Amino acid sequence: MTRKHILTLLPLLVFAALAYFLFKGLYGDPSTLPSALIGKPVPAFDLPPITGASTPGLKDAELKQGKVTVVNVWASWCVPCREEYPLLTELAKRTDIVLVGIDNKDEAANANRFLQALGNPFTAIGADISGRASIDWGVYGVPETFIVDGKGVIRHKHVGPLTAQNLNGDFIKEIEKAKAP
Repeated sequence: MTRKHILTLLPLLVFAALAYFLFKGLYGDPSTLPSALIGKPVPAFDLPPITGASTPGLKDAELKQGKVTVVNVWASWCVPCREEYPLLTELAKRTDIVLVGIDNKDEAANANRFLQALGNPFTAIGADISGRASIDWGVYGVPETFIVDGKGVIRHKHVGPLTAQNLNGDFIKEIEKAKAP
């Protein structure tokens, strides 16, 4: 190939590469977004309870108590959060894990209505009114769910709503891996 042919094909190759990444971004699996926090300790945080709720707030120290913790970041205004809620309720029945929540950028009255309507599977819920703690966790959007080992190290991140398929597949496997010493 001559230099002229290469220069002619170069824009086509660049376009093809850009089209590939655009397609992957639009139609790829959002749950595969990487997280720089996997294998790192949970960020420091101290979130108050939702105003008017009977569930206590949430602190980072509570995730270092020796038991695997599932941390679900949710909001009352989030439709997929409502869809995954029955699965969280089932997950909360497990005695080998602790299920906690971070209520992201929500009004207390709305969060309380949400919990009253659907039930409350969480042992603790931190009200992240400003969204700062969620940013520190690397949350792109709600819902996102993390698996934290008993030492407070983030072991897995699931982006998007939990489904029966991914809960009974990789997610449960990740809980089991986090329980291993």
